[in-house]
Amino acid sequence: MNSRESHALPTRIYEERVARVQKEMKAQNIDALLLSVGHDLPYLTGYHAMPLERLTMLVVPQEGLATLVIPRLEAPRVALHPTVFTLAAWNETDNPVAMVAQLTKDARTVSVGDQMWARFLVELLASAPSAHYSRAVDVVGPLRKVKTQSEIEALQRAGAAADRVATQLHSGLIPLVGRTEAQVSADISARLLEEGHDVVNFAIVAAGENAASPHHHPGARVIRDGEIVLCDFGGTMADYCSDITRCVHLGTPSQEILEAYAVLQEAQAASVASAQVGATCESVDEAARRVITEAGFGEYFVHRTGHGIGMEAHEDPYIVAGNTEALLAGHAFSIEPGIYIPGRFGMRLEDIVVATDQGPLAMNLVSHDLVVLA
Repeated sequence: MNSRESHALPTRIYEERVARVQKEMKAQNIDALLLSVGHDLPYLTGYHAMPLERLTMLVVPQEGLATLVIPRLEAPRVALHPTVFTLAAWNETDNPVAMVAQLTKDARTVSVGDQMWARFLVELLASAPSAHYSRAVDVVGPLRKVKTQSEIEALQRAGAAADRVATQLHSGLIPLVGRTEAQVSADISARLLEEGHDVVNFAIVAAGENAASPHHHPGARVIRDGEIVLCDFGGTMADYCSDITRCVHLGTPSQEILEAYAVLQEAQAASVASAQVGATCESVDEAARRVITEAGFGEYFVHRTGHGIGMEAHEDPYIVAGNTEALLAGHAFSIEPGIYIPGRFGMRLEDIVVATDQGPLAMNLVSHDLVVLA
C-alpha cells in the first residue's frame, strides 16, 4: 500500500469538504469543478493521483455526487467513499477526455485545477468552446487555507518530527566537517523518514558562501571548520508538511556573523509576534523586513518572509509585500527571514506558525540560537 493511501480520513470529512466546495460553487455560479493531479484531489477524496500521461479527473457538479474518472489500472489504489464520489474507470482504448466532456456537457461555467496538464485542458476547451473557464483555486483555495483543529494537530506532529531532526543537528549528532553537503542532505533526509515522515520534500544544506544562495542545491562542496552551515528541510507526514530552517556554526563565529544573526533572530521573533488574527500578510512581512533594513542588511533580504503550508509545502497565504489579505484563525504559514551576503555567507531562521484567536502558535519549538559546534 502506498504510504499516503494509509492516511485516508473518515468519509464524513470528505462529505463535509465536498459540501463546502459545492456551496462555494453555488455562490460563485460555477457549474462544474474539474480537479486532476495536485492536492485539491486528495483534500476532497483522499486519493493521491500519480502524475501520469493517463487522465485522472474528479468532476464535481454544483449538486449531487462527484465522479472520479480514473485509469482502470489505477482504480485498485482508490479508497472508495460512495457517498462522496462514484468511480468511472476507463480502459486503454477509451477516450477519458470525452468521458469528462460528457459529464460536463451542460456546464456553462467550469473551474479547473491549477496543476491539470495543459494537454487535457486544451482538449477540454475544444469540446466545450462556449463554456467559461476559471481557476479552481478560487473555489477550493479559501477552504483549504483555513486549517481545522485536526489539520493543525497534523502540522504540529510533522513540525515536532522535524524539530527532532533539528535537535540532532544542534547536538552534533549529524556529522558535518569533512562531509559533502550532499552527504549531509541525504543524512537529514534519512532522519526525517526515521522520525515518521512519509516523503522528504527537500533538504537544503549550504555551507559558507553557498549559504548566500537561498535555494542552494547541496552538492560536492566539502563542509569545513570555521563556517556557517544552513539547513532547511521538510517533508510530508500523514499528508501534512513540515518546513524548518536552522543554522549552526562550526567553531567560533566572527563578530560579523554574530551581529548579523542577532538581527535575523530579532526579525524572525518580531514577525512571529505580529502574526495575529486580523493582521495583513504584508504587515507580517514588514515586521521582519523593518528590523533587517534598519540594521543595514535590507538589500540582503531577497525573498518574501513566508508562504502558506498544509498538504503542500507552498500554498496560500503568502507572507509578502502587496498581499493585503488579513490573517484568519487557522491560517498556517512559514516565517523565514534571511540575510545573504553574496560570496561570503548566508543565514535563515524558519518556523511554521498558525494564526489562532489566542495568538500565533508555533509548530517548531527547537532553539532559535546560532548553535556553535566545536
